[in-house]
Amino acid sequence: MLKTLKNDVDVVLEQDPAARNRFEVIMTYSGVHALWAHRFAHGLWKKRFFFIARLLSQVSRFLTGIEIHPGAKIGERMFIDHGTGVVIGETCEIGDNVTIFQGVTLGGTGKETGKRHPTIEDSVLIASGAKVLGSMRIGANARIGAGSVVLKEVPPNSTVVGIPGKVVVQDGVKVANDLDHINLPDPVADKLRELEKEIGRLREDVDYWKEKYEADRKASSGFGK
Repeated sequence: MLKTLKNDVDVVLEQDPAARNRFEVIMTYSGVHALWAHRFAHGLWKKRFFFIARLLSQVSRFLTGIEIHPGAKIGERMFIDHGTGVVIGETCEIGDNVTIFQGVTLGGTGKETGKRHPTIEDSVLIASGAKVLGSMRIGANARIGAGSVVLKEVPPNSTVVGIPGKVVVQDGVKVANDLDHINLPDPVADKLRELEKEIGRLREDVDYWKEKYEADRKASSGFGK
């Protein structure tokens, strides 16, 4: 356990150029605090002290802004950078040397039972704001781009971006030539544009029937004869 805790600190020193020494990391890095609290809570969870484990995880969430269910399985040398808004679900399994940035969700779709959350293999990087949802596997050395929404399995050594997530590089080879990195798919914006068009059509209908009503009213009253 002491070796695991030491590794949790060492990986921050290796990956974060802003980290100057172990004392600073231990005292100021919320990702390390959340991870250590989880390791203790997970030990309680395995011993079936479910309530105490959940209570500890909620205290950690309040203090760090990072929510890790005590049932989640996390390997060695995981680095949670910044960390605010990170959510890791109960049946999530995370390998070694995984890096997660702020705002990442490793969650479920709400339509599954049993194994509901993703399995993240070794050396995966998940950038800020990405959502990985459902019981699927993210292959070793994969990269998930910022803001992506991943709903399907990702092969090893792949890079995924977009909404929904799309593999653009695999084994160092570009596999998607039609991806616009500047204008990634945005389903919310698309829906808003559809609503704007529908509102425009409704306004045209209202104007048409308003003009027809006025014309009929004038005709019935003999106006203009």
